[in-house]
Amino acid sequence: METSAPVIREIRPEDNVEVAAIVRKVLVDLRAPKVGTAYADTTLEHMYENYDVERSIYFVVAQGDKIMGCGGIAPLDNHVGNVCELQKMYFLEEARGRGLGKEMIERCLQSAREFNFEGCYLETMPYMKAAQELYKKMGFEYIDAPMGDTGHYSCPVWMFKKF
Repeated sequence: METSAPVIREIRPEDNVEVAAIVRKVLVDLRAPKVGTAYADTTLEHMYENYDVERSIYFVVAQGDKIMGCGGIAPLDNHVGNVCELQKMYFLEEARGRGLGKEMIERCLQSAREFNFEGCYLETMPYMKAAQELYKKMGFEYIDAPMGDTGHYSCPVWMFKKF
């Protein structure tokens, strides 16, 4: 039985396989489409490398040697402006409801501010109500149209937080 408290830390190269599996498992569990969502992203297999670039960072929630969740920020794709995107934030069921999502968002937003972004954008699914409630509590507001072009056309709920 694992007794250590969960910690949020930066992703490591050896986390890539487990992180990709978590993202896909959560999307399958939530019955999200596999096309037009993070499920189909080719970047999933190389998360460490994809976030090991300027103004990007990706975190995992680890308890002992098990990863239970993940999330990060990067500049918003195909957008003119100084905006980042909260990306690929997913938690296994046993990690939900423990305040870890709030902690993850706080870490991501702190990094976004350190990288001097002017705001943070996210996309989600209409039925992911618990996530939307958390985003609202963290200062995100609904917007009427997507920003940039992430390729996630199956995510029709858009939110933004200005810094």
